[in-house]
Amino acid sequence: MAKPSGGGKPPPRQTSPKVSSLASRVLSGSTKPTAAQVRTLAASALGQDQTRGQKPKGK
Repeated sequence: MAKPSGGGKPPPRQTSPKVSSLASRVLSGSTKPTAAQVRTLAASALGQDQTRGQKPKGK
């Protein structure tokens, strides 16, 4: 049986073990990240964001 096409969300991206380990060390306070490491962590977080763009502001 074939998979239905369209309409489905792509699966979330997997974080590499290297990035996951770095994030763990930074969050625990055992490592102060360099500027390049901060960019890597930010890119990983943004790459996993399921919603694109800004949400509309409610009144």
